[in-house]
Amino acid sequence: MFNEQQELDQVIEKIKPFAQIKTLSEVKYKGETFPIYGIVIGSKEKTCPSFGLFGGVHGLEKIGSRLIINYLDYLADQLTWNPKTKEQYDSNRLVCIPIVNPVGMYLGRRSNGNGVDIIRNGPTLAGTEKGKILVSGHRQGPWLPWFRGFDEGVLELETETLIQFVKEELFSCDVSQSLDIHSGFGWVDRLWYPYSKTTEKFPYFYQAMNMKGLIDKSVPYHMYKIEAQSDSYTINGDPWDYLLDYHYNEFNNKKVYIPWTMEIGSWIWVKKNPRQIFNLNGIFNPIKPHRFKRVMRRHRYLLDFMQQSTIYHKTWSTA
Repeated sequence: MFNEQQELDQVIEKIKPFAQIKTLSEVKYKGETFPIYGIVIGSKEKTCPSFGLFGGVHGLEKIGSRLIINYLDYLADQLTWNPKTKEQYDSNRLVCIPIVNPVGMYLGRRSNGNGVDIIRNGPTLAGTEKGKILVSGHRQGPWLPWFRGFDEGVLELETETLIQFVKEELFSCDVSQSLDIHSGFGWVDRLWYPYSKTTEKFPYFYQAMNMKGLIDKSVPYHMYKIEAQSDSYTINGDPWDYLLDYHYNEFNNKKVYIPWTMEIGSWIWVKKNPRQIFNLNGIFNPIKPHRFKRVMRRHRYLLDFMQQSTIYHKTWSTA
């Protein structure tokens, strides 16, 4: 058992009266079993507007899971006394996997127990623009970071679990969004929209631009750099690219699904506390307690905003 799993177990007990808790998969590693939990808050009708939250895809990037766990704890409190919060979830849904890669988090490494990077393990292939041989994903072996797995088309259990959960919980409604929270890249916090495989525009590009305009207008002093992930680099095997293309091909533009990624810029933490560079955990997570608390505060409004924008999607979801 590791700290984040203990925190999640405590929050699950707290939010259980208001949520559906599912054990989606159980990952085996050296005689131990690690559950992957799916949490659904709100209506049992899957056609309702639905927002998805995902964290811990990379085990080192614990801050994403802790942000989601903290948000679930906040919602559990709200649901005990706030009738408006209860009313909201009568006709809307929040679905999440707080820790997608529990073995990676237990081991304190980016990959899963097999040494595979989940965000390089999907079936999509990158274009040549801005591609980087290793960073983009490779099949050399698990001794190098960004390993995709040896065999094309063979998905890790964590990848399969993520893909199946998103299809089941987010694809039945007319408009849905998801946010996958990472850390460890850059000096600023980035909010990435697809694609990561190519610099070409993705099918729901204009809806994403409407969302960007809505964020800029509603929160004019926000700290996020909103851009396509491919503006930084392109990668192979991003499950979110696969899910986006699957959704578009399945529904032929009759529905909208936008998978967003938040990349919390962790280099600023190292700049302010250079000793963190000697701690692998410190490169991806805030070590100082006041910085951890600041992260919990500063991103909560974005989670609220993205959920509200999914509920009231008519303001932006038309191209």
